[in-house]
Amino acid sequence: MLKPGESLKAFELLAAEALRELLRQVPVIEVTEVELGVQREQRELDILAHVTVAGRRHALVCEVKANGQPRHVRMAVLQLRNYLAHYGADAIPVFIAPYLSPEAQALCREQEVGFLDLEGNARLVFDGVFIERQVASRPSVERRELRSLFKPKSAQVLRVLLRDPRRAWRVADLAQAAGVSFGHISNVRTGLLDREWAGVNSDGLCLTDPDALLDAWRDAYEPPAGKRLAFYTVLHGSAFEDAARTVLGVADKGGGAMFASFSAAHWLAPYARTGSQFFYADEAGVEALRQALKLSSPVKGENVVITCLEDRGPFRDTIEPAPGIVCTSPVQTYLDLAAAGERGREAADHLRRERLIWPR
Repeated sequence: MLKPGESLKAFELLAAEALRELLRQVPVIEVTEVELGVQREQRELDILAHVTVAGRRHALVCEVKANGQPRHVRMAVLQLRNYLAHYGADAIPVFIAPYLSPEAQALCREQEVGFLDLEGNARLVFDGVFIERQVASRPSVERRELRSLFKPKSAQVLRVLLRDPRRAWRVADLAQAAGVSFGHISNVRTGLLDREWAGVNSDGLCLTDPDALLDAWRDAYEPPAGKRLAFYTVLHGSAFEDAARTVLGVADKGGGAMFASFSAAHWLAPYARTGSQFFYADEAGVEALRQALKLSSPVKGENVVITCLEDRGPFRDTIEPAPGIVCTSPVQTYLDLAAAGERGREAADHLRRERLIWPR
């Protein structure tokens, strides 16, 4: 297994070859030399590529990092600016990483820094040369990192942060509020900071871009694991609501049942009714709903759907929009709706406009 320093050196070799291959695709560019680990005025450049374009010499000053998240891009840009101040007017700054997200690429463009990643994304602009290439795929490592950020324990932390994005949290307070270990807080904190979705001030950690966080969570969302149970009830209207209240009232004690999906949205931001009612519940909550709502087998067509949750995290983040009516939080409801097809996505967008607008 490579040590961190050895691993970075190995990646620098890959980065240098990827840069050569990119430049070879432009006939007007002649690559005269590519150097690694070049010392210049007590500074080490990761890669220095010497090229000529129509007889004019240029130097591509490259900073290489094993992490291409926006926070690391910003640090690399500062280093590149420092190099350029001591190198010369013919130097072109380039950042290279294993993968650069669209947000990271946008940051490079904003700072007028060329970029290249090993997935195939690239942009170089200098002396009449314009190279730009984008690929839609994300590497498996990036997908795994995102999924881990939204796993049940991590999601408990995110729900707490999204209740009030402007609030700053100390590690111990956040761990207690989310019901997770300090290790989980550390992992989530790193993921948020790397993507610049959160920042740290003298009071602690707070979200800086809750919309970007919610967008990413929506795109990677997997509904809470649990058994889907379908039933039929003859109750409707106020009779149904009154019966449901007798069960939902215990959800704020860490168990029981709560309205979810379209049923929760009806109370949080009414948009469109469906013919079914949706609940999250634990085993005791399922039985309580079965009795209170007079549920029977769905031979006449299901109109009540209960998901018996394996993870109790969503119970920690309920909301009571009306006396005795307990629902999944606006964030959880939004995610569930967004995953519920076209009609659900419309309801999700409506709920977000009504309940999930945060001051910038």
